[in-house]
Amino acid sequence: MVVIAPILFALLLGGLPILLACILVQKFSATHDHQNPAKTLPPGSMGWPWFGETLDFLKPHYTYSVGSFLQQHCSRYGKVFKSHLFGSPTIVSCDLELNMFILQNEEKLFQASYPKAIHGILGKHSLLTVSGELHRKLRSIAVSFIANSKSAPDFLHWVQKLSISMMDSWNGCKQVSFYKQAKAFTLSLMVKHLLSVKPEEPVASRILQDFETYMTGFVSLPVNIPGTAYAKAVKARARLSSTVKEIMEERRKGNVNRNTEDFLDVILSKQSLNDEEIVSIVLDIMLGGYETTATLMSLIVYFLAHAPIAFRKLKEEHQSIRQNKKDGEFLNWEDYKKMDFSHYVIYEAMRCGNVVKFVHRKALVDVKFKELVIPSGWKVLPIFSGAHLDQALHENPTEFDPWRWAEDYKEMSKKVTVFGGGVRLCPGAELAKVVIAFFLHHLVLSYRWKTKPDESPLAYPFVQFRRGLQLEIEPAEAAAA
Repeated sequence: MVVIAPILFALLLGGLPILLACILVQKFSATHDHQNPAKTLPPGSMGWPWFGETLDFLKPHYTYSVGSFLQQHCSRYGKVFKSHLFGSPTIVSCDLELNMFILQNEEKLFQASYPKAIHGILGKHSLLTVSGELHRKLRSIAVSFIANSKSAPDFLHWVQKLSISMMDSWNGCKQVSFYKQAKAFTLSLMVKHLLSVKPEEPVASRILQDFETYMTGFVSLPVNIPGTAYAKAVKARARLSSTVKEIMEERRKGNVNRNTEDFLDVILSKQSLNDEEIVSIVLDIMLGGYETTATLMSLIVYFLAHAPIAFRKLKEEHQSIRQNKKDGEFLNWEDYKKMDFSHYVIYEAMRCGNVVKFVHRKALVDVKFKELVIPSGWKVLPIFSGAHLDQALHENPTEFDPWRWAEDYKEMSKKVTVFGGGVRLCPGAELAKVVIAFFLHHLVLSYRWKTKPDESPLAYPFVQFRRGLQLEIEPAEAAAA
């Protein structure tokens, strides 16, 4: 969906728990800055020993703002400045040009660099942590499968069946906890699509429960002591691995009768992958499609609640598409290609809501960019929200305005990095848009909604909603499913 690197993991690995882990396992270092003053470093502050400036950097703020830390530092030092974050001397970039340079030079000048503690959860074959030939091999498999899936009738039908089921479950309800339900929706979709496990099957409940524990571990103190959320997450990952391996073994024995091919069938046919690599890529895609897509769906619902003109425009588009369908007929790939405004809503929610605020990179060599030198070994944080909310690039940048994409889509696409870039460009971006566009079709034709007055999406830097996105709902005038 918005699958694998960098979308989901950048959100989850940059939070306060990782800071605490860094404090526990790393010592303050200001290498290169003082050892070689001839280097042309940008201005900035290294903050306190050990802590650096990480606590201020991670202060929660609205997702449609850059937060006080970046606002103050960019105002004082410019869009590129030095700091000490997550236990390392760091170059922070809110500059679109430098951000794109970093992304496009992955594996050449820069490399993904996430805290070691997270490897205990992800495993050593995760697409997030691997690089080079292994990364290319695993990513190519994901790209191939996603490309074949996005327009497949069986997949599109299943998305709509789950969407309609959710709409039906709201009948008679005055309020719904949307964020929680969105996550259940996306994980059910992933489990079915990847492993052919239906929501009503016992193994589905087991996977859902383990994934909740798994996710909690991403945003907890990564100390592997029995009873901690991190330790529970490591065990949950092991159970998920065992579950996938059990399903793999049943497939190899030929004990499963199905008419359709799923992702596991495809990947089992790849003789170049061992079992651990297969498990890792299945869990990576499941994880990315679960959390990130649900977050983006929730941001769209939040922004539409505060943008009635955009809501009406979106509804008109889907009413027009529905008018050309027979009763009970599902949407197809041709219908999806007509959903122009739906795409603009999705892109704008990504720009304004910032599902990914930043990613972790490290300079492999001394890197010169214009007059700036990034020393080898320094962390580099491309801040996507810095460019997404830059007044020099976007008029009224904090406003949710899908029409800015309609006016000049190609130009807008050059000003954002909503799906990452370079060799880690999100391979599941198109699949995510299909899922969300089809879900929105059934949602806007079935219901209208309002958010609680004090509801808001907050960056921790991963996105959370103050009240879990509690919606007050009522049936639409011309409900259709």
